[in-house]
Amino acid sequence: MTTATREPSTVGGAVNRLAAILTARGIDPHAHVPAPEPEPTTALELADARIPPRYRRAVADHPRVTCWVTAITAAGRPGPGVTRGIATGPSLLIAGPTGTGKTHQAYGAIRALLAAGVRLRWEATTAADLYAAQRPQQGTDAERQLRALARSPLLLLDDLGAAKQSPWTEELTYRLVNHRYNQLLPTLVTTNLPVAELRDAVGDRVASRLAEMTDRVILTGRDLRRHTAS
Repeated sequence: MTTATREPSTVGGAVNRLAAILTARGIDPHAHVPAPEPEPTTALELADARIPPRYRRAVADHPRVTCWVTAITAAGRPGPGVTRGIATGPSLLIAGPTGTGKTHQAYGAIRALLAAGVRLRWEATTAADLYAAQRPQQGTDAERQLRALARSPLLLLDDLGAAKQSPWTEELTYRLVNHRYNQLLPTLVTTNLPVAELRDAVGDRVASRLAEMTDRVILTGRDLRRHTAS
């Protein structure tokens, strides 16, 4: 009696059979299949890595803020392809009580510019952080940091007037605002103070320049942070 033997099923045998099938169909089994290229990282995705997590999905939905975004986009300098870079243009002062969404609107405006395809270098700081960074610290070039903020194509200066003021802070704010005023650089400014009280907080020179260089958005309503927490 003769017993038939069967070739054991192995991984190698399966590979060989698959190769034979591919060859029969005119497909080279040894051909290199390139790995799919990763999706390019968008400017908005890169910006979201710098935006505080709370505002990474911020949307600018106030009509005056969206009008400002449209104006800045339209005024941009032509760049590679169909992209436009940030250029000179109006600034925006967003004022209102605590918790009415000023910072949300400001970051939403930055995200809207990037989503519109504007090539954009931008910086963001609070007034309190600005002053803290300018105090003497070993190994830190405070003057260079101030110049970077002053020359940035777009700057978000958040919570102006919230920090304790002094002749020193007034001078720093003046240097920053005056450079951007002279160069017509778009600036987003938020403040908790009523516009009528801003002069007392930041001084005549700063308030005068802000009055001329900015369009104004006044937000009203209750503190959304308290309402959300309740």
